[in-house]
Amino acid sequence: MIIDGNALANIYVGLNTVFNAAFQASEVWHPQVAMTVPATTRIVDYKFMLDFPMVREWIGDRVVRSLAGKSYQITTQDWEGTIEVDRNDLRDDQIGLYSHLVAALGEEARAHPDRLIADLLLNGWNNLCFDGKPFFAANHPVEDGTASNDGGGAGIPWFLLDTRRSIKPFIYQLRQPVQLTRMDRADDEHVFMRRAYRFGVDARYTCAYGLWQLAYGSRQTLNLENYAAARAAMMSLRNADGRPLRIKPDLLVVPPSLEAAAREILESGYVPDPNAGGLKNNVWKSSARVLVAPELAG
Repeated sequence: MIIDGNALANIYVGLNTVFNAAFQASEVWHPQVAMTVPATTRIVDYKFMLDFPMVREWIGDRVVRSLAGKSYQITTQDWEGTIEVDRNDLRDDQIGLYSHLVAALGEEARAHPDRLIADLLLNGWNNLCFDGKPFFAANHPVEDGTASNDGGGAGIPWFLLDTRRSIKPFIYQLRQPVQLTRMDRADDEHVFMRRAYRFGVDARYTCAYGLWQLAYGSRQTLNLENYAAARAAMMSLRNADGRPLRIKPDLLVVPPSLEAAAREILESGYVPDPNAGGLKNNVWKSSARVLVAPELAG
């Protein structure tokens, strides 16, 4: 193959097509738990979502909930992934060898936010959220008291989420979508010095905690009793005025090692009856969906 400007342009178009096809076809789970927020600046302040909006009877003047003095800022991060193509491979018509590599790069780029959300979940007992407490904590401040979204324990972590709302438990802040870029000009230094072209992923985004009230983390044994306790804790949460937040968890997120336990709780019609022996109806069947996240594997 003669390597000129037109040939390089056609090669980029072909690789970009392969990249985008693999990117779009990849199955990911972060859209289920994170709300996508388009960003126009590097830092975004989310103080607007530090409380649940409520409707009350209008008696006298409106009650305005001021967010003055509050701030919850999230900074966008830069991400890249780069591969190098030997010029001789192009001259020898071996570009097909790189198509699979570019497709894998597209799959990785699409799934990368899954890894970021998994890290947030696993580190939720240490990383702070907007109220200055760990995301999973037993003492989140609520007016003059506290509330908990921490199930305790020291075993394998699992998570119960409410994903039905416009506001999700996590934030996917997107400043610049993923794109495939190139360095293939004849006067690029690495082309001249190393006879190599470079293709890479370029993106700007970050993942962060949303409202802690929409997530519950536990390291207790995943069983019917602890699952029921987690649901009750979430659905009992109230706002500063003492009004129920109407939380209804709908997604149980587990690592692969807890998949069997999760499916037994949410998909089995009958479960063992420890009191009478035998089996009894499973009242928790279909009360939530199961999401098995490989990124949570220890």
